Amino acid sequence: MWSCPDTTGYVTGTDLTGFTVEATDGSVGKVGKHSADAGACYLVVDTGPWIFGREVLLPAGIITAVDIEQRSVHVGRTKDEIESAPEYVPDRHDRDDSQRMEFADYYLAFFR
Repeated sequence: MWSCPDTTGYVTGTDLTGFTVEATDGSVGKVGKHSADAGACYLVVDTGPWIFGREVLLPAGIITAVDIEQRSVHVGRTKDEIESAPEYVPDRHDRDDSQRMEFADYYLAFFR
């Protein structure tokens, strides 16, 4: 779940920050932060304007394609599934693993 599938076209070392995130049913936001740490790869996606949007974390395992030329990341989830994910809280994420587990539980439910 926390590794980018080899079939996506992602090139190690490419910073995906600023790329558009395309869900299965349309654009859901932009990558605000990207971590490529081994075994802990994820995207933090800003889902909209600062008043209405919020940030959610997407594990790299749901990435289906990366288009470097179009600066887009395609994921195998719908907009509603992504927007319904738990909110990403940077301070909480950085100091303990409980938030990462919360996201893992949320996304794993789609594979059960």
